[in-house]
Amino acid sequence: MVRASFRLPGVLLSALLLASTACGSVPFLKPGPAAPTGVGVQVHLWGYPETTERDLRLAREAGFTWVKQLFPWAFIEGDGKGRFEWQEPDRIVEAVNRAGLKLIVRLDMQPAWARVDRVFPIVGPPDRLADWGDFIYALSKRYKGRIAAYQIWNEPNLAREWGGRPPNAAEYVRLLQVAYQAVKLGDPDALVITAGLSPTTDLSDNARADVVYLQEMYDAGAKGYFDLLGVNAAGFKAPPEADPAVVARDPTLTNHDPSKEELRRAYSFRHVEDLRAVMERNGDSERKIAILEMGWTSDPRPDSPYHWHSVSEQEKADYLVRAIKYAREHWQAWLGPMIVWTLADPAWKPEHEQVYWAITDPDGRPRPAYEALRQLLKP
Repeated sequence: MVRASFRLPGVLLSALLLASTACGSVPFLKPGPAAPTGVGVQVHLWGYPETTERDLRLAREAGFTWVKQLFPWAFIEGDGKGRFEWQEPDRIVEAVNRAGLKLIVRLDMQPAWARVDRVFPIVGPPDRLADWGDFIYALSKRYKGRIAAYQIWNEPNLAREWGGRPPNAAEYVRLLQVAYQAVKLGDPDALVITAGLSPTTDLSDNARADVVYLQEMYDAGAKGYFDLLGVNAAGFKAPPEADPAVVARDPTLTNHDPSKEELRRAYSFRHVEDLRAVMERNGDSERKIAILEMGWTSDPRPDSPYHWHSVSEQEKADYLVRAIKYAREHWQAWLGPMIVWTLADPAWKPEHEQVYWAITDPDGRPRPAYEALRQLLKP
């Protein structure tokens, strides 16, 4: 085990992070590097040393240049404030670097001690943002130059990703601001990517439509505190080139969703263009977008909530290839990395809905989508 007790240079750093967030400026930090591009894939390496090399080989041989991996805060600093367990992140970072791939690390999953209600394993923001900043500073400093980008949380516009409470964009922005400054202090050249927002049409205490939530993020001061805007781009039932306006008017493509028509555009891959429009309306057109999850499901289970928009494995393959071609042709000016969801977690079973989004089987055998992407991406 590689354990370390770590303290930042005094409590002053956390206070400085929070103070500069409150005043809405970061005068002591330089902007991040220019956003790169390329296609990557989600991987599941944590806790699987026996399949790590296999999955990185699959990623590399398919022509992917990026991989994205969750680094759960609770698994790194779970024993208590400042008590870090570095063995698993060290192993993963070394393996990815050795494979010649660029790494996006997703950060969320707070330790139980970080919230007074100790809701873990429910994911929720920490009570003290200083604890969050201290963790990210320690992480980004340790892996300076070896982790290319950090995704700050995942789908905070869902209550289940926000401690079971109604989503709150202003709260998320404060968490993002602290994370941005902590990363830049630890590794100024690392990229900071916002959380991918769930493409939902809900406007209840359970969820907040992504276009609405993104505008609320800008209203709360998000501009200037990220290098790339992260988006999640599920294709649902529609082919990737489908016009979002046409999709919104077709009940078979929206599962008869009674939400407003402008929100039902979320049922299309090209809904990414709606989020781009929000950026432009807020004077943020210089920043690019990173697609953090993209894909289609082949879920065959009649009782699954995902079954209504399932496609065949061959359709999944065709749609993913066409989605990448469409994005390259039409979004080149503002497109950063695209991350396909996903290589299968080795432990997934048929009862897990995630397995049907995957481009491989849990044992590593390629599915049609993997082979199609390899033909597209390999030079």
